[in-house]
Parts: sequence; structure tokens; C-alpha cells
Amino acid sequence: MTAPSQTLPFTLLIDPLPADSPRGHFGDTFREVDWTAPALRVGELSAQRGDGVFETLGVVDGHPQAVAAHLARLATSAAICELPAPNEVQWRAAIAYAVERLPEQGEIVLKLVYSRGVDSGPAPTAWLHATAAPDFGTVRASGIRAVTLNRGYPHGVAEQTPWLLMGAKTLSYAVNMAALREAHRRGADDAIFLTHDGFVLEGPTSTVVLRAGGVFVSPAPSGAILHGTTQQSVFEHLQAAGERTEYRDVTADELRAADAVWLLSSVRLAVHVIELDGRPFPAVPELTRAFNAALLARTS
Repeated sequence: MTAPSQTLPFTLLIDPLPADSPRGHFGDTFREVDWTAPALRVGELSAQRGDGVFETLGVVDGHPQAVAAHLARLATSAAICELPAPNEVQWRAAIAYAVERLPEQGEIVLKLVYSRGVDSGPAPTAWLHATAAPDFGTVRASGIRAVTLNRGYPHGVAEQTPWLLMGAKTLSYAVNMAALREAHRRGADDAIFLTHDGFVLEGPTSTVVLRAGGVFVSPAPSGAILHGTTQQSVFEHLQAAGERTEYRDVTADELRAADAVWLLSSVRLAVHVIELDGRPFPAVPELTRAFNAALLARTS
């Protein structure tokens, strides 16, 4: 029997099990909590140091989006941060439990958090938190203004300095939020990070896709660039339509000369750039509409 829908926000605390746990039932490893009530210990390292990883996925009309890709990236982030490998089956069970209790219509943000816990603690800490998604209908239709910002390191640094954890989606998002505030100070809506030697990385909360010479290109996923789950879905849509897609290094000059640029993320989905660094930028709104129609129609 399906559980009755509940109002948002909705929070589920999870008792993380080892990745190789043989259990087939996980219902007693998570519990609902009042999202307004205290739930974490004072020594929780996610709050004290941002020492943990997370994923944010969308739920559209009762369908969680790109679950496999998000859980794979959660596991990759955990490995980079030397956290115990998450139990994928347990996380899938927690997501299913939550979705059964969320409203069946509309767009919802589902955030998965996996933390180191407390110093000398017995185990990692994990939780899932669901909120109503903002209404991005207008920005999906009208596009955004973006600025390029220097990320402060050269191309290839992530491979040379793995201790910087650049390939992990960590809870330490202070720099990302500072970049968005800087973009707003410059009269823009969002930012695109560049290496200081002129290569395109990603947005603070998004993946970059551009069209150049009829080919849809995204900067090659690497130690410094997360492999975007929404971008992967858009590339699948494009490939099914017979379009050419490519992962490779992209220079700032190529970005500025592109036929069109999109920023893709799990909740806002696809938005096209209409202005870059204060200059009008070409947009293809009909493609943006097609991207978002395909993204919103996903059932897994």
C-alpha cells in the first residue's frame, strides 16, 4: 500500500550500512524526523567543517530523476573523500521510501547528504531532505546572463593535487556561493568558472554545454569537473535525435565564439545564456524547450 502524501519539507535520517551489507530490507535503518527539530549532534563534521558529500536530484510528478547517475557520483565523491562506500541499495530504498510520501504532482528537490559524522564517532551520518522546487519556468524560457570567473588554478591541477578533492561534490560550497554573489554584483544571474590559463570548467551549481560548428560540446569530466547528471541526459536526448556530441577541453575563446551556451543542473534543468560578460549572446530557445521537455519527461 502506498503511504499517504505528506507536506513538504520532508526529512529522513539514515543509519548508513556498509556497501557490502547482505541485508535485503532497510526500513529500520531510516526514520522520519521533524525538519524544524534538532537532528544532528554538535560535533557533526558536516556542519563544523563541511566534511561530507552530497547529491541533489529532482523528483518530477512522483518520478525521481537520474537516480543511478546521482548514486554513482555520490559513491565517487565518497571514495575521493575517503569515506566508507555508501550502500547503493540502501540509498535506493531511502529514496523510494521518501518518494512514496511526497506529493505526486509538481517538481521537488531531493538532497542526499553523506557526512563523516563526528570525530571518533561510530559511523558516518546520512540524511535525505525534500523541499518544493523553486519555479524555474520563467528562467527556462527567457534565459540567463552569465559572467566568467577565474577559479584560481591552472588546467590539470586536479590530477596533480588530488588532496584538493576537486572531483568530489563536497558540502564545502562556500566558494560556489561566493561566486554566485559576485555574479550578482556584476549584474548577472550565474557564473562560469575558468582556469587561470583560460579553460572552461563548470558553473558553481551547473554543467556547461555549448554548440560550436554544429557539435554539442561539454568540457571533459575530470578531477576538476563533475560529470553532470542532467548534461548526460541531454546528450542522450541529442544522440537519439542524431546530433553530434563531444567531451573535450574548451577554451574561454571558444566559449565566447559558440553558437549557443547552456547551463544544466538537476533542479533548474536547462537554461540558455543570453548574455556573457556583459555582451549579448546568441540563444536557441526552441532547443532549450526541447531539452527541458525531454528532461521533465524522464521517469527514472
